[in-house]
Amino acid sequence: MKIIDYLPKYNFYFEKFNKAWLEEHFTVEPIDEWVLGNPKEAILDLGGKIYFIEFKGKIIGTVALKWVEPAVLELTKMAVDKEFRGSGAGKLLCKTAIEKAIELRAEKLILYSQTSLEPAIAIYRKYGFEECSLEKGKYARADIKMELQLNKK
Repeated sequence: MKIIDYLPKYNFYFEKFNKAWLEEHFTVEPIDEWVLGNPKEAILDLGGKIYFIEFKGKIIGTVALKWVEPAVLELTKMAVDKEFRGSGAGKLLCKTAIEKAIELRAEKLILYSQTSLEPAIAIYRKYGFEECSLEKGKYARADIKMELQLNKK
């Protein structure tokens, strides 16, 4: 498995994997529709990044880093093709997101999730994320917010 940077030709996978995951577990919210349909405007033009994971020439997963305030990135839109879940792809995407956030000089990485997604929460905890206060209204499905301190001075 290898990580590759965003290319416009991969937009299809960014939207496909995330919508499939959201529809399987929750619903696609208006914010999801906009971000997945407009990754350039929603993430990239604001200095964020999108990465993909490739296995044997096939794109099998994706993750994004979105600036939410100075020095704070959100790990968002992490999804793996259902056929490849449990392969270690999610762990590699999470690890990559942390490494890239450090390269981008973020001081903190945050994420929103749902406690029913135990495998995902376990990955986040493994990499040092800790639960923090969840503000209302970001995502209807989120019942947990986690953060990881980076680039400590």
